[in-house]
Amino acid sequence: MNPNQLSLSALPLNSTQHNTTPSSNSTALTTFSSALNVFLAPVIGLWGRSAQISNFYEKPMASPTLDSPWPSSPSDSFCGSFNIRIEGEIPDEILPVLEDPTSSVSYNHNIPKPPPPVPSKTYSWNKYFKRLSRSCSVPKETMDTWDKLFKDGYGADVYIFTEDESYIPAHSSVLSIASPVLGNFLQQSKVKNGMRYIKIPGIPYEAVYTFIRFLYSSCYEKEEMKKFVLHLLVLSHSYSVPSLKSVCIYLLEQGWLSKENVVDVLQLARNCDAPRLSLICVRMIVKDFKAISSTEGWKVMKQVNPALEQELLESVVEADSRKEERLKKKEERKVYLQLYEAMEALLHICRDGCRTIGPRDKVFRGSQVACDFPACKGLETLVRHFSSCKTRVPGGCAHCKRMWQLLELHSRICDEPDSCKVPLCRHFKEKMQQQTKKDEAKWKLLVSKVVAAKLGPISGRRASFL
Repeated sequence: MNPNQLSLSALPLNSTQHNTTPSSNSTALTTFSSALNVFLAPVIGLWGRSAQISNFYEKPMASPTLDSPWPSSPSDSFCGSFNIRIEGEIPDEILPVLEDPTSSVSYNHNIPKPPPPVPSKTYSWNKYFKRLSRSCSVPKETMDTWDKLFKDGYGADVYIFTEDESYIPAHSSVLSIASPVLGNFLQQSKVKNGMRYIKIPGIPYEAVYTFIRFLYSSCYEKEEMKKFVLHLLVLSHSYSVPSLKSVCIYLLEQGWLSKENVVDVLQLARNCDAPRLSLICVRMIVKDFKAISSTEGWKVMKQVNPALEQELLESVVEADSRKEERLKKKEERKVYLQLYEAMEALLHICRDGCRTIGPRDKVFRGSQVACDFPACKGLETLVRHFSSCKTRVPGGCAHCKRMWQLLELHSRICDEPDSCKVPLCRHFKEKMQQQTKKDEAKWKLLVSKVVAAKLGPISGRRASFL
């Protein structure tokens, strides 16, 4: 069999075909009733070679450090609860027994009737059981017992062969419950001398060993998990083990990704239905596109999967466009904020007076006194020029035009034109009635943006609907 081809098949073996076949005098465990048999879709594919993904998604991948172990203490091991839930219809031969209240094994006549519910309070039993299930935990002793059962292999009735013809003893009942897909293949496999034989080619022995161990006790060595995390992700997805899949995805998201392997992990995450991991990979590629696009993984992906390359390039362009748009809006907000500060400074000069300019009835504070309005100094110079400018040429003076625009903008923002001290405020209020709808719309948009720049981005979004 081609070692790169990754599938699961039942292989009846005998002593003449494999020298590593153990003796068949092991005591076989009693299998579960047919009510626990779950039929799911066949395996869609597994892990290819240890350093590349091949037949699982029919596209080669390049990552030179996929199998390199991380520095970790060998004594570190993670254990977690493994909750098994089997959903399915009850077989016809079992249903009558469950429904028949007069069965010979029933002792309901000795059980007193339950007391009536308390009338003062009502309690939802569904909520109680849901809360109980969330708080349920498996003691460490129980997990150690299952771990010992796996390692000792006592009463094993299945032998799982790996790529190097090594085998792992296991129990068909445990595998069938922990993995519906494995249970389906075990049902289809042939029994020889009381044993079943299956093979998982293309996966290192250590990865298969870690996978089967997790099915028993949800325990694993941290070092082995980091070393074979990609193999285990494929195995958990292919054999429908969501708890192990969640562990693998979490480990990949917590710092395992690098510039060299992120493209490979992205392709694997898409084929293993891990959308959050895919999104993290895409964001990492977009953020450091220049460095990642020069890696070997990108070059291989570019040849075998041009559609993915085009999608990633579009994501990069879209991210750049959003960045430019944010910078543009940021600069626009600065301009509108300066206009708002100019409106405040104009009102301050005309109402209170400032250092060397203001109303006739106000006492000036002198040029040495600091002003709290940042735009006051520049606006003071503009007002002095506006009052003394003698330019009478076509087009007028640019500085005077700017002053006219500031005065008109103030009049559109001002709510008290009758008592306002700013010159020409009431004049521009009357002039608004003679403007065209087009000019009026432009001024309204400018006023809304100037006000929103001072109040913040939330008010800016509100102002856009005005």
